[in-house]
Amino acid sequence: MGDRQPHLNGAYYGPSIPPPTKTSHSHGRRGGGCCCLGDCLGCCGCCILSVIFNIIITLAIVVGIAALIIWLIFRPNAIKFHVTDAKLTQFTLGTDNNLRYNLDLNFTIRNPNRRIGVYYDQIEVRGYYGDQRFGASNVSPFYQGHKNTTVVGTNIAGQSLVVLNGGDRRDMDEDVKSGIYRIDAKLRLKIRFKFGLIKSWKFKPKIRCDLKVPLSSSNTTSGFQFQRTKCDVDF
Repeated sequence: MGDRQPHLNGAYYGPSIPPPTKTSHSHGRRGGGCCCLGDCLGCCGCCILSVIFNIIITLAIVVGIAALIIWLIFRPNAIKFHVTDAKLTQFTLGTDNNLRYNLDLNFTIRNPNRRIGVYYDQIEVRGYYGDQRFGASNVSPFYQGHKNTTVVGTNIAGQSLVVLNGGDRRDMDEDVKSGIYRIDAKLRLKIRFKFGLIKSWKFKPKIRCDLKVPLSSSNTTSGFQFQRTKCDVDF
């Protein structure tokens, strides 16, 4: 027991208690760490990136589900292209490498879908011999309804400079002898699909038709007639 203090009537009250320390509460930190609001707006950019990433993922999921629903409802089938008739009245390559040509083509375009219409905003038909393009023509835009077959005709005529390599030159010599020419017709399209009241963005499919066309003025074709030809479609 410690010594009694006489001025306190002999009672012992223990050691003096120091006054409580004052704690200060700062409303922000200086250096190091991030405040709650600053995490997303200032010092912690990862929060913003995380929010953006989550939004992108959510949108991708929504778009994917919507596309699946549309596919399940409409069940789209591929459009089919055929060349039903081709008439070649001139195809002459001069010694100056100028090709004079006159080619008539008839196409059928089949839309087999029951609930999907097609807008053909642009159709360009190009003629090729080997890997050389010799001419082109355009078809007027049109809309094709459900389960519909549309007949499209075009004429590619004129003259152009065509320089053939060794292999294509040999093919040309063979075709001149036989009177049957190996010509490629390529279509460049800009189309949109219509799903009920909804119209899609533009697609640019590429269509290729490998043709064997007899020269109508030739006597060496041995009765060969043009055969209906299915075209390859590449979306």
